[in-house]
Amino acid sequence: MSRIGKNPISIPAGVTVEVSDNIITVKGKLGQLTQEYSDITVKIEEGVITLERPSDHKDQRAKHGLYRSLINNMIVGVSEGFTKELELVGVGYRASNQGQKLDLALGFSHNIILEVAPEVKLETISEKGKNPIVKLTSFDKQLLGAIAAKIRGFRKPEPYKGKGVKFVGEVLRRKAGKSA
Repeated sequence: MSRIGKNPISIPAGVTVEVSDNIITVKGKLGQLTQEYSDITVKIEEGVITLERPSDHKDQRAKHGLYRSLINNMIVGVSEGFTKELELVGVGYRASNQGQKLDLALGFSHNIILEVAPEVKLETISEKGKNPIVKLTSFDKQLLGAIAAKIRGFRKPEPYKGKGVKFVGEVLRRKAGKSA
């Protein structure tokens, strides 16, 4: 048995889960998410979701844990939500937003302007003496991670001084510079 797949998922109050024709729909106070699934059976009994697979075939073993994690992330997302924070490390690196447009100054000749999806709440924090922080909040973990990775990809942290866009709390592998 999959260690992750066999764990039951408890449904918190205020969240409704519907299963029909290999599509699971989760509704909560923050939004609604849907996910297709295959090769497994989903059972909802007394506020607990359990996933079972028909056999020990390699594909079904892999999907067992995958769909359990995806459904759990959907339930946590619509009830609590997810947050990612990115820190801009470098002289002259700035971030600002007008609604859902993120304006980044990352040392290139022109600013980078990124239109963020409406499902993701965008906030920029700029305090004097501290690095600017871009705060992303959403109920969709997959979309949130994709947008955060795209922003980080504009200027990845380099290993010598650590300049670039990094996640808050991310530990960077640093290298020694030139030795004279």
